Amino acid sequence: MGNNDITGSPPANAVSCDIMPQGTLSVEQAQQRILQDLSAIKHTERANLHNALGRILVSDITAHFDVPPHRNSAMDGYAFASTASTSEQPLKIVGISFAGKPYQQSVQTGECIRIMTGAVVPDGCDTVAMQENCQRDNDWLTLNSAPKTGSHIRHPGDDMPAGERVLNAGRKLNAADLGLLASLGISEVDVIRRPRVAFCSTGDELKSIGEPLGVGDIYDSNRYTLHGMLKQLDVDIIDMGVVRDTPEAVEQAFTSASQQADVLITSGGVSVGDADYVTATLKKLGEVNFWKMAMKPGKPLAHGRLGDCLFFGLPGNPVSVMATFLLFARPAILKLRGEQLSALPEYPAMSTQVLKKAAGRKEYQRGICTQDAHGNWQVTSTGIQESHMLRSMSQANCFIILERETEHIAEGDTVKIIPFAGLL
Repeated sequence: MGNNDITGSPPANAVSCDIMPQGTLSVEQAQQRILQDLSAIKHTERANLHNALGRILVSDITAHFDVPPHRNSAMDGYAFASTASTSEQPLKIVGISFAGKPYQQSVQTGECIRIMTGAVVPDGCDTVAMQENCQRDNDWLTLNSAPKTGSHIRHPGDDMPAGERVLNAGRKLNAADLGLLASLGISEVDVIRRPRVAFCSTGDELKSIGEPLGVGDIYDSNRYTLHGMLKQLDVDIIDMGVVRDTPEAVEQAFTSASQQADVLITSGGVSVGDADYVTATLKKLGEVNFWKMAMKPGKPLAHGRLGDCLFFGLPGNPVSVMATFLLFARPAILKLRGEQLSALPEYPAMSTQVLKKAAGRKEYQRGICTQDAHGNWQVTSTGIQESHMLRSMSQANCFIILERETEHIAEGDTVKIIPFAGLL
């Protein structure tokens, strides 16, 4: 893993309109700073095919033999040598070839064999006729029509010829890839080690599920939200629980995380309150940037390192946690995994109602999107957009993106949306 920019100064190639007043960063500028010097985890491990789905391949895979390895039938039918007179006179049926139990002899002119899908096509045969196009009378076969020579035969190497590269290093393995590897007789592959991601919530007001709530207490929901979003990324998860608001507790948690994790994510404790120790502890033990973001929800974001451990200090409000995770922590984790990064998918959608916001911050409002019969997107707000209202995220299936200087969206106007499918 490489080092991140933690100087607080804008990159040399930053677009001037992205530089916000009074030390505030745009979403795009913060994303660039986080990712610009970050590289994939170098450690690799061996994974068997049952555990390789979604993993990142370390080395190219080359076919070391032809697939399929022999001529075989693509249909249930009859195999024979095609001649001009094939359709004019019956063929004598001399045997049968099953998948895994081939016919062992050569087939002579005027003869044929019954053959099943996947079965070896024997010597002397160059064509297979579908059984639906044949008439059988005991040991004699009549073709309704003569198929084209070579019909319905799969040849060695049709799928993968020996020596051909079939999977490239850096590929994220999908289900079809696992079958491809199995067809080559490969049971294990080298993959990039999963990132180890530790996370915790901070705050004396937080209680675990099952504990009684006192005055001013709330149940800790952020850890469950973060756990769910991390499960989508195929990482090794380290749940560090709730860390109390004391310098000693925060420092102990940070030290522990830095010794076992590639990434530490906290929620809460990154503001400037008297009991917010996250940023101060990060300054003491590692390197930190405290950024004010030109976005809503999720204005404060702490980012830095604890040695080799990448750090994200997310806000405490639950909707802010989810928004900042998706926009900043998620792409960083994907890059550590070795994945090819792409922006979150954005689609144009027609707003079904008036939407309002104040100029100066890019907003990610919660919405419910649908598609009409022509595939066009429409979107409706979930209502009040306060960042503590987690229910609105449960109801929503997308973010509605309202640009920084936008103040008013009329009914019927086009906005951009980010559907949650595959993200939450």
